[in-house]
Amino acid sequence: MEQTSIRINQGTDRLESFGIYQLAGQLFDDFWHDSELLEKDFHGRELAKQQVRSLDSICANIEEGFGRGFGKELPQHLKIARGEARESQGRYKICWHLLHGAIIRNRIATLDHIIGGLTKTISTIEGRHKMAGDAPGVTSRHPSPVTRHAQ
Repeated sequence: MEQTSIRINQGTDRLESFGIYQLAGQLFDDFWHDSELLEKDFHGRELAKQQVRSLDSICANIEEGFGRGFGKELPQHLKIARGEARESQGRYKICWHLLHGAIIRNRIATLDHIIGGLTKTISTIEGRHKMAGDAPGVTSRHPSPVTRHAQ
């Protein structure tokens, strides 16, 4: 039976237009086929269980970060997604016993692209936050404890 990828309408949702998220989703779909090869071996089954969690976590953390808005929490969730991508990359390197070298090189290259895109996005967002915080007349969301309560 042929598998069909189901994607959410890519209308005006900023998450769905985020290319790194789309790439991470495609990588997860590609892993579906990789897991069929891994499932044939005991060690491969264990690796597949861990790999499916880390690949899913890339997408899940991007989704959660976008879902929480574009404040300080988004870069934190993108950092977690980047860590999961690095974990997935390492796990693909371990799979060389069971997967063809071309598959591993392709998946690692895709993860390199995801990691680079997340790093650039994090830097851009954090740079904006820093600039906004340094701008004259911009006050902190929470005043210092000294100024919070009048004496």
